[in-house]
Amino acid sequence: MKVRKAVIPVAGLGTRFLPATKAIPKEMLTIVDRPTIQYIVEEVVASGIDQIIFITSEGKSAIENHFDYNFHLDSVLREKKKIALGEELNNISNLIDIVSVRQKKPLGLGHAIWTARHVIGNEPFMVLLGDDLVISKTPCAKQLLNLFDDVGESIVAIQRVPSDETFQYGIVEGEENGRENTYKVTRMVEKPAPGTTDSDMAIIGRYILKPEIFDILDKTTPGHGGEIQLTDALLALTKKRAMYALEFDGTRYDAGDKMGYLKAILAYGLSHAEIGDSFKKYIKEIATTL
Repeated sequence: MKVRKAVIPVAGLGTRFLPATKAIPKEMLTIVDRPTIQYIVEEVVASGIDQIIFITSEGKSAIENHFDYNFHLDSVLREKKKIALGEELNNISNLIDIVSVRQKKPLGLGHAIWTARHVIGNEPFMVLLGDDLVISKTPCAKQLLNLFDDVGESIVAIQRVPSDETFQYGIVEGEENGRENTYKVTRMVEKPAPGTTDSDMAIIGRYILKPEIFDILDKTTPGHGGEIQLTDALLALTKKRAMYALEFDGTRYDAGDKMGYLKAILAYGLSHAEIGDSFKKYIKEIATTL
């Protein structure tokens, strides 16, 4: 069955970016000339997905508004003869079909995904976290979809991390299965204590999940941090059917972290068609003064 829908949880409070996120959703923080969430949506569109389900909470209307048509703004831009900019904004509102579902209580990522069950129905779906950015030749989401076409089972995207950082991630243990950069998952653990795993394969914010995950999430009790952890549900799913981990090709930036956010600005700025060359020149100039 084709993966047609993508869930993007955007209900988090963004406390790591306070006070900036007191009134602005963290997903709307700008990287060069567009909000973080737009890069995620554009990756989904480039990968061939038909529909996005935003999992929202109070104070997140700015995200929905960004992808909606603004008649007043469009009229002003036309009056000022800013036709190209107007067309760009209209293209944003026509990128993809978007549905919003409210997560009424902050009960964790697993619970956020569970709230989309009625919209997803009985079909596989993709999950993308709203602050994980990936720069790659082939969109990261598309890489997962290509593998899904081959194996037809749930998939998590992974990257290698230093052993002293594994406690910050969900960690996968797995066996090579003959496919390049692909592993059959044997064990998963959320933010493991030092010495409890030898694996350095960390889950990042890209998943393809079979619909059975909803029944499992419905029965999953709160775990690490008192929240319903997706990793716990994924581990339960591996006991029922196969699951794969894909070490994707690309560079990931954690835009939900201050340092990761600054690195993302640097990376996207250097590759920007309009300012990339002049930005690179400026960095070289200031580097000599540091």
